[in-house]
Amino acid sequence: MFITDRIYALFLRLTRRLSDRQMMMLLAVVVGTLAGLGTWCFELLLHFIKEGLTSWFPVDSAHFLFLIYPAIGIILATLFVKYIVRDNISEGVTRVLYAMSRKNSLIVPHNCWTSVVGGATTIGFGGSVGPEAPIVLTGAAIGSNVGRLARLNYKHTTLLLCCGAGAALAAIFKAPITGVVFVLEILMLDITAGSVIPLLIASITATTIAFMLRGFDPILAVTLSSADAFELWQIPLFILLGILCGLMAWYFTSMNSRIGGIFKRIDNQYKRWLLGGTILGVLIFIFPPLYGEGYEGFTALMHGKTEAIFENSLFYSFRDINWVVILFVIATMFFKVIAMASTNAAGGVGGTFAPSLFVGAFTGATLALICNALFDWNVSIVSFTLVGMAGVMSGVMNAPLTSIFLIAELSNGYGLFIPLMITACISFAVDYYLDPDSIYTKQLRQRGELLTHDKDQSVFVFLKLDELMETDFTRIRENLTLGDLVHIISTARRNIFPVIDNFGVLVGIIQLDDLREDMFKREKYGVHVSDYMIPAPDKILEHESIQGIMEKFEDKNTWMLPVIDKWGHYLGFISKSRILQAYREQLVKIQQ
Repeated sequence: MFITDRIYALFLRLTRRLSDRQMMMLLAVVVGTLAGLGTWCFELLLHFIKEGLTSWFPVDSAHFLFLIYPAIGIILATLFVKYIVRDNISEGVTRVLYAMSRKNSLIVPHNCWTSVVGGATTIGFGGSVGPEAPIVLTGAAIGSNVGRLARLNYKHTTLLLCCGAGAALAAIFKAPITGVVFVLEILMLDITAGSVIPLLIASITATTIAFMLRGFDPILAVTLSSADAFELWQIPLFILLGILCGLMAWYFTSMNSRIGGIFKRIDNQYKRWLLGGTILGVLIFIFPPLYGEGYEGFTALMHGKTEAIFENSLFYSFRDINWVVILFVIATMFFKVIAMASTNAAGGVGGTFAPSLFVGAFTGATLALICNALFDWNVSIVSFTLVGMAGVMSGVMNAPLTSIFLIAELSNGYGLFIPLMITACISFAVDYYLDPDSIYTKQLRQRGELLTHDKDQSVFVFLKLDELMETDFTRIRENLTLGDLVHIISTARRNIFPVIDNFGVLVGIIQLDDLREDMFKREKYGVHVSDYMIPAPDKILEHESIQGIMEKFEDKNTWMLPVIDKWGHYLGFISKSRILQAYREQLVKIQQ
């Protein structure tokens, strides 16, 4: 505490003459610098682990260590999380969204480095996941904790959190525009000029750090030639590619959810390691491009070097046969999703960003290879691979703008902007029709914890049922009489009484208005209260979302509903007026 007080005092001295906007710009530079350095450390550690483990493998044959490495990485990552971190650091982007909605944008300080270690260990040993989600969580944690040290309010802390997330993504791809668009499209609650400028500053700062430490070479060394240029006759092919990408995005999201559900039903961590390690090891042994994030595989495929994806493979001797290449690419594309989901579900640390690019690249390459093999059209594999990446990413993340600008920046130009827009938008529409939630938002929306750009709906996310529930209602046993109830009413402050059985289970409610006619008639004091009891219009479960509760209020046309646990035990009442009052207070807090 003494150290944080010293840091805060120094911060006040340095910024005493700055306005709020100037202060946020200065902090954006700090966050961008730290996020850029964090990204560089992650990539350095990942490169060291991966090169040390696989660089000496012969390219013309499969190596048995592919069967073992992934399980070792998952076990090390799980033990690291369980005994050192002692917190959940998986699903980085989802964790950031959760922090914004439920944790006042405060992320635990250890996330500034633990995701780097856990993610690099998982991916370096072959975990078929991406580095972007751990990097985004690292950057967001840096921004959140800078805001914490500066003792900023929720609004400014949230902005710095988003600056860190966008800066980290910009640094890893060396794509500053993508970092900004990613935040505006996926993370931000409100979009104003005051928020965009710090985002730009943080992204540019992080990208500059990346250039200084890693050079100007892009993460995907792609340069479009005249042979790769977009032509009008290709529009139907890009429309078809958009449909295929949308279907693959739906497969990606749904399969990830199903495999995650299967692993959650396994209550023994050793069994999860065994199942996940076996699935991943066998898949990588048969399809080596599944090792790690897979950038090398789809970069080689993108340049038409299909023989490179057969390196370390059992099928290396078949690398020049067209139909084998096509089948190998298709199989790798589908199994990538299974490998990714198994890695995360078994305990690995990684994201879905790079796998979505991988699946998209292989989807686009598959269409181009089929067109060239069957119709001899000489379709550009580079163009279709790039556009396919944007297509699947758009559907998986529900982020067409992020995918379009990312691929445009990675390809060093906007020559493919029209096909990128066509494919990304169609893929987004197809996937949204099949499943309106992205891979990041599905679980949060089901739990009522998702922030959106709709401020009216997002405010409800900040309201918590246990904080709004009223518990000062007098409970009535179902075996009491009217005389007993009249005695209770004389000291009660409420006009509604929950009726419970001997086990505390809610059996009904009694309203004071229903008693008025008989409560002064002594001859009726022996009547059981059950004669005056009515069933509750509806019941609220203890962890139900406020949005769902408001829908029940509107549906039942009532202003008060009882809250119960999953066994039916009475807990309290929630009132519509209390929710609306809290809503107004929270809305003022966010605006300020």
